[in-house]
Amino acid sequence: MAAAANMVEIAALVGDTARATMLAALMSGQALTSSELASLAHISRSTASGHLGKLVAARLLAVSQKRRNRYYRIASPLVAKMLESIKAVAAIETPARHRPYSAQDDALRFARTCYDHLAGRLGVAIADALVARRFIVLTDDGGAVTSAGARFLTKFGVDLERKSAGRRIFCRACLDWSERRYHVAGFIGAEIWRRCFELGWVTRQRDSRAVRVTTIGLRGLRDTLGVKLDFERRPLLRTRR
Repeated sequence: MAAAANMVEIAALVGDTARATMLAALMSGQALTSSELASLAHISRSTASGHLGKLVAARLLAVSQKRRNRYYRIASPLVAKMLESIKAVAAIETPARHRPYSAQDDALRFARTCYDHLAGRLGVAIADALVARRFIVLTDDGGAVTSAGARFLTKFGVDLERKSAGRRIFCRACLDWSERRYHVAGFIGAEIWRRCFELGWVTRQRDSRAVRVTTIGLRGLRDTLGVKLDFERRPLLRTRR
């Protein structure tokens, strides 16, 4: 009974439109202030503070103080996985609502962050490339890095020995709600996102989870992974010989 009651409480918290909007904004992986979240949810700062307090109390969000501002973020990868799973179920299992996609919708579907890893067509294309070259294995039950993959990722700049790798799932498949296929999550997914951002291959878009692939990124993804991104169609995987 206690578990059911807790589930009802969490569902009610996530189900509110304003709270859902703020949670979705924080799925970018960045910490945001209450003012920023209020603006994104189109509510007053006082109303946003009330919502955020409830989310922190339920351990869906964590908060930290920096000077005069309080910064909110998703509390854990587990919470992020729950939110992305809800999004996937909503996109796949429920009847589609007939409304035209906006430019922002298209940007999110092309490339976005899913908490701390890459998603959308870009994320799926990277996953396809890594699987095709037998660097990783992705299944419904999880994921794994092969010996060849460990060598490649180390050369790419991923520190596989980092202690943080032991505190979370190392490599797992995450169902992409827009592509309805897997992208890479877990520690490996987070490191791929970190390196792509660090190398200047992708940049964040303001007030959005969408990311933009740079000219340098197009070359890097092509030369390093064999991924050719077609902006008009789905990303194409170019197999290396």
